[in-house]
Amino acid sequence: MDAKYNPEIIETKWLRRWEQADLFKAVEDPSRPKYYLLEMFPYPSGNIHIGHVRNYTIGDVVARYKRMRGFNVLHPMGWDAFGMPAENAAIANKTHPARWTYANIDAMRAQLKRMGFSYDWQRELATCRPEYYRWEQWLFLKMYEKGMAYRKESFVNWCEDCQTVLANEQVEAGLCWRCGRQVQQKKLWQWFFKITDYAEDLLQYCDKLPGWPEKVVTMQKNWIGKSIGAEIRFPVENRDEVIPVFTTRQDTVFGASFMCLAPEHPLVQKLSAGSDREKEVQRFVERISLQDRSARTIENYEKEGVFTGTYCINPLSKKRMPIYTANFALMEYGTGAVMSVPAHDQRDFDFAKKYGLDIIVVVKPADGQLDPATMTEAYVDDGVMINSEPFDGLQNRKALDEIAAYLEKHKLGKRTVSYRLRDWGISRQRYWGAPIPMIHCETCGIVPVAEKDLPVILPENVDMREGGKSPLPDMAQFVETVCPHCGNPGARRETDTMDTFVESSWYFERYCSPQCDTNIFDKAAVDYWMPVDQYIGGVEHAILHLLYSRYYTRVLNEAGLVKFKEPFANLLTQGMVCKETMACPQHGFLLPEEAETENETRVCKMCGTPVVIGRVEKMSKSKKNVIDPKVLLDRYGADTTRFFCLFAAPPERDLEWSEQGVEGGFRFLNRVWRFAADVMGLIKDAMPYDGPLDEVDSSMRELYRKTHQTIFRVTRDIENRFHFNTAISAIMELFNTLNGIDMDHKHRDQLAVVRFSVETLILLLSPFVPHFCEELWEALGHRTSVLSAAWPTHREDALQADQMLIVIQVNGKLRSRFQVAADTDEAKLREMALAEDRVQKFIKNQPVKKVIVVKNKLVNIVV
Repeated sequence: MDAKYNPEIIETKWLRRWEQADLFKAVEDPSRPKYYLLEMFPYPSGNIHIGHVRNYTIGDVVARYKRMRGFNVLHPMGWDAFGMPAENAAIANKTHPARWTYANIDAMRAQLKRMGFSYDWQRELATCRPEYYRWEQWLFLKMYEKGMAYRKESFVNWCEDCQTVLANEQVEAGLCWRCGRQVQQKKLWQWFFKITDYAEDLLQYCDKLPGWPEKVVTMQKNWIGKSIGAEIRFPVENRDEVIPVFTTRQDTVFGASFMCLAPEHPLVQKLSAGSDREKEVQRFVERISLQDRSARTIENYEKEGVFTGTYCINPLSKKRMPIYTANFALMEYGTGAVMSVPAHDQRDFDFAKKYGLDIIVVVKPADGQLDPATMTEAYVDDGVMINSEPFDGLQNRKALDEIAAYLEKHKLGKRTVSYRLRDWGISRQRYWGAPIPMIHCETCGIVPVAEKDLPVILPENVDMREGGKSPLPDMAQFVETVCPHCGNPGARRETDTMDTFVESSWYFERYCSPQCDTNIFDKAAVDYWMPVDQYIGGVEHAILHLLYSRYYTRVLNEAGLVKFKEPFANLLTQGMVCKETMACPQHGFLLPEEAETENETRVCKMCGTPVVIGRVEKMSKSKKNVIDPKVLLDRYGADTTRFFCLFAAPPERDLEWSEQGVEGGFRFLNRVWRFAADVMGLIKDAMPYDGPLDEVDSSMRELYRKTHQTIFRVTRDIENRFHFNTAISAIMELFNTLNGIDMDHKHRDQLAVVRFSVETLILLLSPFVPHFCEELWEALGHRTSVLSAAWPTHREDALQADQMLIVIQVNGKLRSRFQVAADTDEAKLREMALAEDRVQKFIKNQPVKKVIVVKNKLVNIVV
């Protein structure tokens, strides 16, 4: 082997070898245990960033480790290729989304290959290809047949600049997450999936995901948002309408003094129509439609509303209740209507004080009274019912059930369960997405595309519109079609495309048989590989992607296509990569390469002004605190880049970027390389020794023991915790021990132990820095890949130390310590501790009350 470590030559060599040998190809093999390792697939932006590198390196370590443990590993890669980012980028660069996307895929594929990731590239897929979304359209038709997919008119978050609907999670402080412009509420016809049919099942199975982080499970539970309560029906005065309200506090219904409807509620316009309140209501609704209407921000707004001019009747107290439309009422919670009880809800209390509305106390403290005129805040604790005949005197918690029974008996309402979860709106008014396979016919209404006509192909010969407006509605060759039911030649295709979360909700099943062209996937292959054993991705996907994937898997399960309900057995959410920001007073944020050091001061290259070093935060293009992986690859190579990403922090923690850390990793690999080059001639022909400890030469026992201890520690840290940083630390300790051995005049048996330790070092290090280890493995004379070698196993006898250090305490305070043989029994330890000279000074003539022995650690003498 060469005396100098040259990562570029070594990595190029092994990338070619792996590809020629088809080393990472996965084939179903029922005789072997399977392991499906998957990282969330990327959007093809054109360049991988350091966050990608960290995420995919974590996955690659696990994939390689599991393969060496004997598992049949599936480790695929593909592209989440549809969606608004590609479309906006294509418009900005005056190109077509297809050309932009496919060029980016080619570039990113080359970048990922250069990192040495063990992907089975024969399973590569891109969601924008017809052979993929054809089956998405097929499943849509099956869902439509069963009533799982439907169309309705609803208020949505609308971005005028992006010309599309946004999910609540895509609205940040009232602004579009993509373009930063104001979002408004708009009423549109939309396609929905009935995810609410599975709300309870999704919730119940949250407790059957032991391999998921608790914080993610909690986020899913909160998003599903189960509430147990009652639906109460409030008749509108002098009208036929009834307003159903969901509440978890039916014990307070007698205190409901006004009604609040969400501005989007269909009754708002209807109740005020033709009255003197109509214009004021309309202005209010239009103004509120420009606000962020998500539950997380609504509490920060000042509570405000407008009287609609209409009243409803409290079905229990029979009192008239003015109906308001208010900004704090949300269509996404309950029924979009709130029975307002100001005495017992702080939000309602503030609203009632502002607009001079009645405050009626119906729950009082057990040992006191409440006066509405002097109350300064709502009373929200438990208490005794009042002003609620016939329930006066009851504890309010007991009254919950009794009032629910009363409502049902008198047909005024019913017990019910409500969920925060709403049906999944999948319509997007953009071009770059999977066409929804439906047809609009004046005679037949809305009808599905015939299965034989799938896929409905998204035309790629289009001119993109400024502002993002979809060209599909104006494309006669796409829109104009024949009704498959009646043959009407004037039918029109649906021009909305599917939300890109649909594509990412089943791609992991398609990976099992991506070439299958007779069905959505090969069921036998899915039965073998699924569910995913380890899924890895960012916590930002904790709700939408993961929840939609769980839902979609249930749809497939109900259709008899899969045998399981949960797609991911284990989930790892890796932390972010962070770096300090740098800013120039004249030029704003600077990239790392836009600053230089002069006289120990960082200055802007463009103007020479000292830069301001900001706080450490998530790497982002906008703040320019980013590192281009290509720079690292060119300077240090893939193995050093991988090494730093794994060693700097545990996977679930944020990683703070450090140039010194990268340099340190590079120096370590060079040290290992130089050591291997020095000893290779001595050990190349030696047979590695891996037998009993007591047969090892006494001069080599420390190394032999350290080697087995390292096997134990590294295996534990990868297998149980994914703590790659501590695993690497253990490997470094082994190397230091190995490097400290005097290699002069070693006889064959001693060199056999060295050979074993060197081989072990290479095997343990190989998942982290695979190219590096392949070269060393070959230099040892091996003819097959290090990845094909078995993961080393430790010997129990070699883990035991010959000597152990025992600490002696007197009344819990350290007084002495001594070395003893590892097999010293408890009685002997007591005897030795009591006889220790320094201990005797502290005991003196005091009687010993007891002696506590903690095995292999300490003796505590209590006097």
